Amino acid sequence: MTGIFVLDKPEGFTSFDAVAVARRLFGQKKIGHTGTLDPMATGVLPLLLGKATRAEALLPDTDKEYRAAFALGKRTDTGDRTGTAVEETDARVTEKELRAVLPRFRGAISQIPPMYSAVQKDGRRLYELARQGIEVEREPRPVFVAALELLSFDESRQEGELLVSCSKGTYVRTLIEDVARAAGTLGTMTALRRTRACGFSLADAVPLEEAKRLAEEGTLAALVRPVDGLFAGLPAVSVSAAQAARFSNGGALDLSRTALRGQAVPDGTRLRVHAPDGSFLGLGEAAGGSLAVLRLFCEPGTGKEENG
Repeated sequence: MTGIFVLDKPEGFTSFDAVAVARRLFGQKKIGHTGTLDPMATGVLPLLLGKATRAEALLPDTDKEYRAAFALGKRTDTGDRTGTAVEETDARVTEKELRAVLPRFRGAISQIPPMYSAVQKDGRRLYELARQGIEVEREPRPVFVAALELLSFDESRQEGELLVSCSKGTYVRTLIEDVARAAGTLGTMTALRRTRACGFSLADAVPLEEAKRLAEEGTLAALVRPVDGLFAGLPAVSVSAAQAARFSNGGALDLSRTALRGQAVPDGTRLRVHAPDGSFLGLGEAAGGSLAVLRLFCEPGTGKEENG
């Protein structure tokens, strides 16, 4: 089976755990995911089934959205509530002071990856070093924060919640630490829920327990979405049966002989290619008046979308 299944990942599961469960539910080994969620985090985790795993490196929308709860006055070694407190302060901030520093962290910013992360240093994961009590220097990394809003803040408890829309690779727990520091205090992430990923939202996601129930009923496969959904923002072109067969065999198409004839298609433009029956064949890329195969998601030579 090929397609996308959007899971609402529960707390306590790693992304690998979620994939392992999905392999059992769908009865197939070839399943991947589009972005790691820590065990503490919950929410949208798109799973790629079958040939959909080929899409991971080509995703046009890798931005994520989160609701992140935080507590001020303490910093942990992991940046979240699962870690050990390493620093505390009696400093207190007002909601006005907290809101005043948020604009500094919108747009293009730099982050230093936390020690408890999968970033590699000299061939070793940072979390492996952190577990040994070793801290190493890390290079700042550019990320983009499209939205950062304070949803709530209890001044008496020094606890609140943020809405964060950001680029792939952004560490929300680091963002909370940096915001707290800018406001004159310390911060720890206490909960994280991913509300959007790869164009999918919580409304599209299926809780794990419901997925298990549907699998027992034999109806889970009906919730698998077509691969095309990952590339909904790209322009599409429908080709003839002969062109579909050629494209699915890896052959480039003459753009002037497709439905796009007469239209200017700049080199490098990526397009979704569909057979006459509407099935998704794969992605093509314009180059010198031709549409070259970028990635196929159909059975070679058939011009038919692979669904099972």
